Order: sequence, then structure tokens, then C-alpha cells
Amino acid sequence: MEPLTVEDRKALFALVRDAIRAHLLGEPPPLLPEGSPALRQRCGAFVTLRRKEDRALRGCIGHIVGRAPLAETVRELAVSAAFHDRRFPPLTLAELGKVTVELSVLSPLEPAELDAIEVGRHGLLVRLGPRSGLLLPEVARERGWTPAEFLAHTCVKAGLPPDAWRDPRAEVLWFTSDHYSEDDDLP
Repeated sequence: MEPLTVEDRKALFALVRDAIRAHLLGEPPPLLPEGSPALRQRCGAFVTLRRKEDRALRGCIGHIVGRAPLAETVRELAVSAAFHDRRFPPLTLAELGKVTVELSVLSPLEPAELDAIEVGRHGLLVRLGPRSGLLLPEVARERGWTPAEFLAHTCVKAGLPPDAWRDPRAEVLWFTSDHYSEDDDLP
């Protein structure tokens, strides 16, 4: 996973806002930015929208695995996070200026070493049967969870019992994430 430069991040944040605005106005999606190889890499990503006033979640959608170049994925996820996160009503034009954009760029999934999970460094995916749940690294860090609590909450997100990760049939995968926020000081 190639890290994003300051210019890459600025381009992606602008792309998120432009994609949401175009969707709201019924216009074609914005063109993808030209840029570094990092914008063309295929990797998982999440777009998160938070209300500026209280940092409350306003939408979050992602792809675990990269199926398209990162910039294309981010443009698609921007619209999904703003309009298709079932937990929230669609974003309005009046709200667009009242949200902050966050991006998470994911490393490939790997089998987790359960005794080596680091809160804030690893994200988790738990699968058991047809159910799966994923939590980004920043979720456990923000909530102050222990590794065991992180595993339990990931199971619950999947609609499983909190200790489902102990089931021998359960698959526990981890990944890392580069997390970027518009609120970060960008030169």
C-alpha cells in the first residue's frame, strides 16, 4: 500500500465533495484526478462523513478489497456514504458544508494473530457462516477498547454473539489502515 502525498489527499477530499455535489445536482460524476501512482493503486478504502459540530457519524461505506484504482473507488464510495448508508437519511446540499470527510486506505487482509492484535494499528474482520463484520482500526482506538473488546464488538457488528471469534469455524482477519481527515493540518 503506497502512502498518499499531501497533494493526493487534497485531490481525494475534493473528489469526495465534488462527487456528492454532482449527485445532489443530478450532474455527471467529476473526472478522476491525475496524480501519483498512489491514486491508481488497487486497495480497499472507506469514506466516512462526520458532522463538524459534534464529530457524530453521518455516513460510512467502504470496500474491503480494491477492485478499481483508488481514486475511482473513493468517488464511488463518496456517493454511497452520503446517500446509501442505511443508518442515515440521504445527505442534503445544506449539510454538505457541515460534514468533514475522512478516508481510510486499507492494506490487504491477512489471517490475524489473535495474541498480537494492536488497538489503533489493526482493523478486524470476523466471518462465520454467511455473516461478517468489519471495524476500522480507529474505531477501537477512539472507544478505548482492549483487543478482546475489539474482537467482541467486531462479532456483534456481524450479528454474531460477542464470543463468536472463538468458534473454530470463525475466520478472523486483520489489516492496517492509513487514516486521513480533512481536519488534519494540510500545508
